[in-house]
Amino acid sequence: MSELLEGRSSGSTPTGLYVVDSVRVEGQIAAIRKAYGEDVHHIHLTAQDAELKTRFKKRKADGDEDVTYEKLKRNRTEKNIEKLADLADVVVSTDRCTSGAVLVRATALLNLYPRGSDALVDVIVGGQFGSEGKGNIVGHIAPEYDLLVRVGGPNAGHSVYAEPDPEKYYHLPSGTERAPNAKLLLGPGAVINPTKLLDEIAHHQLGTDRLFIDPQAMVITDDDIAEEVKKFGNISSTAQGVGIASAQKILGRSDYKDGTSLHLARDHDLLGKYTQKPAHEIIADAFVEGNRIMLEGTQGTSLSLHHGEYPHVTSRDTTVSGCLADAGIAPKNVRRIVLVCRTYPIRVGGPSGKMELEVKIEEIAKRSGIPLNELKKTERTTTTDRPRRIAEFDWEQLKQSVQLNGPTDVALTFVDYFTIKNRDAYRFEQLSEETLRFVEEVERVSGRPVSLLSTAFDWRNVIDRRSW
Repeated sequence: MSELLEGRSSGSTPTGLYVVDSVRVEGQIAAIRKAYGEDVHHIHLTAQDAELKTRFKKRKADGDEDVTYEKLKRNRTEKNIEKLADLADVVVSTDRCTSGAVLVRATALLNLYPRGSDALVDVIVGGQFGSEGKGNIVGHIAPEYDLLVRVGGPNAGHSVYAEPDPEKYYHLPSGTERAPNAKLLLGPGAVINPTKLLDEIAHHQLGTDRLFIDPQAMVITDDDIAEEVKKFGNISSTAQGVGIASAQKILGRSDYKDGTSLHLARDHDLLGKYTQKPAHEIIADAFVEGNRIMLEGTQGTSLSLHHGEYPHVTSRDTTVSGCLADAGIAPKNVRRIVLVCRTYPIRVGGPSGKMELEVKIEEIAKRSGIPLNELKKTERTTTTDRPRRIAEFDWEQLKQSVQLNGPTDVALTFVDYFTIKNRDAYRFEQLSEETLRFVEEVERVSGRPVSLLSTAFDWRNVIDRRSW
């Protein structure tokens, strides 16, 4: 403490946060307050005498082996130590709360926690049946963020433009390579295929200093996959085991023994090292540091377990609310919500549920001028490589997705499906007249601006009209 005060008087003390542990007399407090004024925060830690005596007996210190607790209490300084509570900003009874609670109360006193106005999270969510091109939108804006968060499971694959081949992400955030300095987080609502995730980790050379997995994220077992293949083939499920593993998180609670579970990431031999810190702590640290956070949803609003057309739905709530719950982020921390929609929505082929006004892929080729073979190659699912069904834009679906997600912005993808000439548009006004009219109507129906438009699968082909 004396070194700190001497540095202050000479003007050499660097700026920052200092902790003085501890002060023993009123004069020390007065000296520090005189030097630092309003910047000083005094926290008095106390406990019942019996607890203090127990702690004293457990301490190990050289040179005081012969000092008893009773003898210490007769010391004039120690005898008056509790009077310092009258001078403190906060008095904490440490025998009535944990050490972590002491830290929380001290942090709050120092005003280090973010306030309610700190909306640092932007959410990207699909507005249709998935495959809306979210990955490329995420990749475009990812460099603006410090923490990338993803929820969902490997039944949703996101493709991101890269040379020579596109990057495909099944678990990791789609901005992993585009934002190499951003931390990556898989939330507690994530469902993980260990083999696939470990392949992704190896491919992107990720260490525990960058990737974090919530300890309570679910792990898919081989039995989960086999059971899903058997149960859900009749609704064109991707059969990745996500639904069964998610059910096990509920049904398997009675099988949780000896503090471990086959279905939790923290108990997996190879994933455990990434689970040393829960998601809520990673997110809280980001808020304190003022970091920008992007939460990437998977699949689409119309596949929501609760809001889609049952039974042709996925095993989770795919709306913004569901994504926030899966990540552990409060709604008040959200700044922007981007609803991603295709010009022509798709569903996976097979008995996967109805779409209004389906369109043959040959008709899309005729309207757009895009070669048919290119369209057939594009319109296959990332995870299962199945052909997709295509339909006219569904305006009722757009209105419902806006209601369910409350977006601030709309991102429109596959704009070249109006005309291949849109691929040569690098500014909004260069788009075709048909496209401009369509955008105008999307804004009118949704009541939101179309802030991003993807005219082709390339970084150069995202028209960015954002004001944020």
